[in-house]
Amino acid sequence: MAMTETPMKILLVEDEDDFRNSCVRWMLRKGYEPTGASSAAEALSLLDRASFDVGVFDMNMPGMSGLELLQRISQDKIEIEVIMLTGQGTIETAVSAMKMGACDFLSKPCSLGDLENHCLMARERGELRKENKQLKAVISRQRPTAKLIGDSRQMRDLSRMIDKIAPTDKPVLLEGESGTGKEVVARLIQQASPLRDQPFVTINCAALPENLVESELFGHQKGSFTGATAEKPGLFEIADGGTIFIDEIGELPLALQPKLLRVLEDGSMRRVGCHRERRVSVRVIAATNRDLASEVKAGNFREDLYYRVNVLSLVLPPLREREGDVDRLLEHYLPPPWHVEPAVRDCLNRYPWPGNIRQLINVIQRATILADNHDITLDDLPTELTDFEGGAMPKLGRAPNTATEDQDLKQAELRNKQAVLGEPEFALDEVARMHVLEVLRRENGNKASAARKLRIHRRKLYRLLERYSQPDDGDRDSITTSILG
Repeated sequence: MAMTETPMKILLVEDEDDFRNSCVRWMLRKGYEPTGASSAAEALSLLDRASFDVGVFDMNMPGMSGLELLQRISQDKIEIEVIMLTGQGTIETAVSAMKMGACDFLSKPCSLGDLENHCLMARERGELRKENKQLKAVISRQRPTAKLIGDSRQMRDLSRMIDKIAPTDKPVLLEGESGTGKEVVARLIQQASPLRDQPFVTINCAALPENLVESELFGHQKGSFTGATAEKPGLFEIADGGTIFIDEIGELPLALQPKLLRVLEDGSMRRVGCHRERRVSVRVIAATNRDLASEVKAGNFREDLYYRVNVLSLVLPPLREREGDVDRLLEHYLPPPWHVEPAVRDCLNRYPWPGNIRQLINVIQRATILADNHDITLDDLPTELTDFEGGAMPKLGRAPNTATEDQDLKQAELRNKQAVLGEPEFALDEVARMHVLEVLRRENGNKASAARKLRIHRRKLYRLLERYSQPDDGDRDSITTSILG
């Protein structure tokens, strides 16, 4: 018999002396630490003084019954795995015991070996439950806490609405332009809700091919379609008991909308290729950058689903309407020793940010790559910001001309993050040098063209190249010289 290092502590509550004493002797011979109690009152007294891994309670005892004892233990939140014993077992009593927190149920007469095996399984369940609780506590401490950055009136109003909405279990619809932080708000709602310790799963309907959205949300059976080589639970099953965040719900295929409506109405769903119905209890938070009311009128979104997801709604303000929050975001994403010139702050506050917070974060990350000595100047900003003089809303920054350039920028940003995290092989200055020289190489040394691709002023490029050609490192100097010709 496999034993854990600490002997199992068992509380045997049984009014029949012969059976109780036989159980105690058996468990002692097996190396456990049993304690007998002839009544529920005696058991409660023992539980006040000591802890036990497993309790075996007789269902029918004079005075306080085993069920009443179980109810007291549940109310007092005493950690113990309980097995109920009865000589008159019925399905109804078993169900009642399980609902009150019992983990197992045995009918008398039963062999002592069978009782021992059930106690072992109960102890294992208890250990797994404790480990799971500890793991959740560790994850909760390590999970980054979402928070709203900004002191504007709009953000204060939004924070108050989150406080009101979070404690309910009703669906929430988040509306707003792209990049306004809808997922952050969804996480804030979940963190402030009674479901904070339960699963939080996300899906972006716009990021998946239409034929995969159903499988992701509801799961599928093996062989239900080409490529379904194994059974797979859907995100609703994974989120059961918790929260699911459906981003870009306006992109949900019209054919799938009745299926989502049914989950919202009564929690019932079916996997793709399966006829068995499952039930889940999930709070839905949906988000969209579309005008869903207009989508309903156009026939692209079901009216009944719209009213289901729109029980509670929040409209996230665009960054251009949040007076003073650009400075707060700068302070958050640029801690010391970074310094921002006053002209840069003026430029950032004047710009209307069509891409909202997401665009601002990208601009900040890019500036930290190109800046000299932690000093961000106008030369480190994209030209669409420095050239903006008001008027019509600008379009988002021009996309890179090639996939290679886009990949290079992503790699540069990754190295930037690694450098910030303290990985010694990457320094911000080295990342900037590699990126600038690579763009210059692709442009065959044409500085004007390279500056345009980098979206910086030509004088900024000259300053960078002058710094990179300094002979502080022989290899660096040779590489720079070869690119510059």
